Amino acid sequence: MNDRRQLWKNFWRVSKPYWFSQEKRGAIALLSLLILLSVSSSSFLVIEIIQRGELVSSLAAKDSDRFFRTLLLLFGIIIATIPLISFKTYVQGKLSLYWRRWLTHSFLNRYFDNLNFYRLNFSQEIDNPDQRIAEDINNFTQQSLYLLTILSDSILQLVLFSGVLWTTSPILMFVLIIYAVGGTLITTLVFGRKLVAINFEQLKREANFRFGLIRVRDNAESIAFYRGQNQEFSRVKQRFVDAFKNFNNLIRWQFGLTIFQNGYQYINFVLPFIILAPRIFAGDLEIGSVTRSQAAFERIGFALGLIINQFEKLSAFSAGVNRLSALSEFTPSNKSLEPKNTNIIIQESSHLEISHLTVKIPETNKTVVKDLSVTVKKGESLLIMGDSGVGKSSLLRAIAGIWNFGVGNIYRPKSEDILFLPQHPYMILGSLRQQLLYPYLNKQISNQQVIETLNTVNLSNLASKLNDLNFIEDWSQLLSIGEQQRLAFARLLLTKPSYAILDEATSALDEKNESQLYQQLQQTGITYISVGHNPQLLKYHQQVLEIGHKQDWCLYSTK
Repeated sequence: MNDRRQLWKNFWRVSKPYWFSQEKRGAIALLSLLILLSVSSSSFLVIEIIQRGELVSSLAAKDSDRFFRTLLLLFGIIIATIPLISFKTYVQGKLSLYWRRWLTHSFLNRYFDNLNFYRLNFSQEIDNPDQRIAEDINNFTQQSLYLLTILSDSILQLVLFSGVLWTTSPILMFVLIIYAVGGTLITTLVFGRKLVAINFEQLKREANFRFGLIRVRDNAESIAFYRGQNQEFSRVKQRFVDAFKNFNNLIRWQFGLTIFQNGYQYINFVLPFIILAPRIFAGDLEIGSVTRSQAAFERIGFALGLIINQFEKLSAFSAGVNRLSALSEFTPSNKSLEPKNTNIIIQESSHLEISHLTVKIPETNKTVVKDLSVTVKKGESLLIMGDSGVGKSSLLRAIAGIWNFGVGNIYRPKSEDILFLPQHPYMILGSLRQQLLYPYLNKQISNQQVIETLNTVNLSNLASKLNDLNFIEDWSQLLSIGEQQRLAFARLLLTKPSYAILDEATSALDEKNESQLYQQLQQTGITYISVGHNPQLLKYHQQVLEIGHKQDWCLYSTK
């Protein structure tokens, strides 16, 4: 009972926003039309089944007039029903598509809001958010409307066919109710919770398998250099084996469910004949009554046994609802995904100041920097040094506002006034011009400025070789790491933010290129903070912050 209540709660959390959104009028209009079409098609179905019984009775009675009259009416019903059912499917597909569009935009907005896409990496409860947004939403909207139409059809057919069945045989009606309730209880209690859990796990394992293949594609060159194909093959294969084993378990349980469903349906077909046979033999009923009653019995049995007939879809649907609800909880629309027990406070300021900052590693709760205080005023520069693993990059993440594990205060300019250059630059799928202006793609810069900047960072051959700044290429494959770092520096020189933070942004360059880039950076007037190991960087910075292994730090001037 608690599981079902939680499932409805999760379903309502995911579905409610759309039906109260700006699109609600169109959505409710389409939903109303869908229900109206469902009612109409079910009504025609009842009339069609009644006429089918009449057709059989007319044949048994050898009444040709009755036969042709019924046949004509039956053809009219069929002609009217075909476009009605087709239009119902069309409306259902349209509403599902619009619902998916709205839900996808909603989840994407929250996913990218306040860097939630990054912070989700620290959640142990949310796996593969990409699959949840790309696949689970699509399945959710389609299956929700499918199950809704099945439910509305079943309720209406239950009412209409109950009248047909009751007028023929009240005993048959009672037998059907007992039979359907018993079958539903067996399906829910025996197969229910187990199949939902297995489907949930299957979605997770399939996503992990796909993610492993994507990682191999994205890191193909590094894996090839290391000759790590055997290890990667083993990892991907193991993920497939995990998915295979779980799916094998799913098949076994589905096999048991299918045996029960098939047996249930075949008995459903035979029961009306067994119960009505004595009255047919006695001449109390026409042979067409059996046909009509059997069809009504099947439809009522389907309505009452909805859980039995749709259980496989319901279990997969339930798993998807729970996954979307979990993602919805972790990406609320009105607040960012803040880690627990964090007290790092970021406030806007004209300069950068760190006050009594302690930074921790979330997985181990280890403190890497303790009670740090440092100020970098406009026009100044700071070099952060220290051995690997002491927390230099963690400190930069805290300054960026994407790492809130710890305590303290950070005063800094607005995010749009700071440009971060990581050690491995991000190369977007776009043109060379877009690469250079990222993330300020709307900035207007002439071709001459672009070419001059490429010359400044020793990438003049790139522009001359392409002859087109709007040429789209996979730049992460085309350019070496050193060229990518120089391209990132060109971004910095073109966009000219107030502050720049460089996390070993020249680590792949020789000393000559590194010196040239920092000399250009000094001339721009940009306030910058660098993380680096090369001692030659000291001459391009006014202050040095050295971080030690024991949470200690030392700040001194290079003058």
